[in-house]
This record gives sequence, structure tokens and C-alpha cells, in this order.
Amino acid sequence: MSTVPTRTSRRLGDLPIALTFLLPALLAAVLLRLWPTAKAVWDSLRSTALGVEPTHWVGVEQYRTLLDDPAFLNSLKITLLFGIIVNPLQIAVALALAVLFNERIRGAGLMRTLVFLPVAIPQSVSAVIWAVAFRPDGPLNGVLARLGIAPQGFLTSPGQALASIIVVVSWIGVGYWMMFLIAGLKEIDPTLYEAASLDGAGRWARFRGITLPQLRRQLAFVLVADTISNLLVFAPVQILTGGGPNGRTDLIMNNVFERAYVRADAGAAAAGTVIVAVIALAIVLVQFRLLSKGSD
Repeated sequence: MSTVPTRTSRRLGDLPIALTFLLPALLAAVLLRLWPTAKAVWDSLRSTALGVEPTHWVGVEQYRTLLDDPAFLNSLKITLLFGIIVNPLQIAVALALAVLFNERIRGAGLMRTLVFLPVAIPQSVSAVIWAVAFRPDGPLNGVLARLGIAPQGFLTSPGQALASIIVVVSWIGVGYWMMFLIAGLKEIDPTLYEAASLDGAGRWARFRGITLPQLRRQLAFVLVADTISNLLVFAPVQILTGGGPNGRTDLIMNNVFERAYVRADAGAAAAGTVIVAVIALAIVLVQFRLLSKGSD
């Protein structure tokens, strides 16, 4: 008497095949995500000089010491100020360019490519290019001199250094987020705009009543992803200012780097990394909330 395989047995028979395909991704997740996270949490609870053993347990005292450190609190404040300015700026510019380049205008494809080009350049190379532009005898001050404006300090000025970093980071990131928004614009049904035009809606009314609501999910994703990306900014700061002058550009990742590789305090650096991870996790939770609302 022949037996017919049940649905459960068929599923169990497919399990080894499924695991074979999933194994590389699972190994990558464990080795590149879970293990470094667990190691960072473990190191953050111990007093660990970089490359020196043995270590001793200090527990949450490491976090108390770090949160009492004026330099670390300053980096949190600078990172918060940086995020409050750079995130809306990048998204607003990216959205404006996406709407512009989505129109059927001559040269839109070329201009879109030029805006996206900085994304393909390593951040370190972009930082070097801007370092030349911001030099006291560089091209930017040359243009200002032509306009009768006195030379500016830019990266060496406490009042201008953070703004200069914002310019560099935005130059790198705007094109990347623009492409996500252009993809979202392509998904909007053109008949919505045609119907609105027949009802007498102007360009601004169509943008406010159709474009923004239809882009809600893409904007939610870009907002959160851009926030996380800017939370982890490191190369431009390290190359251009090193956190100076006077700590005015000491973003959180630069502070963590200096604790690990300048002060050789791996325990404090690990604690700082855990704090950054918690902040990033909170942002991801907000992302899921926004995306779930956008799909309602």
C-alpha cells in the first residue's frame, strides 16, 4: 500500500535545501552583526586598554563615567545639532531635485547623473576635494575675494566648521536620497495629476495634494535611513577637522574612534558604540512605525 507524503513531511524534506540557501546569510549576520554587537556589549562592561590583557569587570560604571565626561556629552550635543540641521536640509534638497529631474526637461538625465556622481566617490576622496576648496587660499575664498568679501575660516573657524561639514556631507548624500525619491515619483499614477489639472489645481496644489501623500512611505524611509547615516558620519570629520576646532565638529563616531585608537580606552569606546547602537535602534523602531502608518 503506497503512502502519500503529508504536507508536514514535504516541508521537512525541503528544510535542508532552504537551510543551504539561508546559511551564507545566517553566517554573515552572526559574524558581521550579532558577534560584534555581543563583543561590544561585553567590552563595554570591562575596563579594557586596547590590545592589553587581562581586563577587569566594571559593569555599568563604564557608562556612568562616559555620561559624566564633558567631551562625550559635547559630542552628543554636537551630533544632535548636526542631525537637526543636516537631515531636513538633505531631504528637502533631495526632494526638490527629484521633482525637478522627474520633469521632462532637456538635460535632466545628465544633471541627475552629475548630482548622483558624488555618491560613487569614496567619502575620503570627497573630503580631500573639499579640504582643498576650504583652504584659506582655496577656490571658495578666491570667489569670495572676487565678490569683495573677506576670506573665511571655514574648517578652522569655530562658528563655521560644523556648517562646512554639513555642506560636505550633504554634497555626498543628497544624490543618493534623490534617487529613492525619483523611484517613488515614478510609481505615482499620472492620471492623478491629469485629473487635478482638469480641476484647476496649480503646481503647488498638485505637489501638496498628490506628490507628498503618494511619497509618504518613501519619505519615511529616507528620513530614518538618512538620520542613521548621518549619525554614523566619520570620514569627513576625521579628515577635515579631527573633531576641532574646540570640539565644534566632534561627532559621536569621531569621539568613539579617538577613545579607542588615540586614548587606547577600548572599554569606553565600546560603551560609546553601544550607546550609538541604542540610538540607531530607536530610530529603526520609529522607521517601522512610520512605514506601517504609510501602508495603511
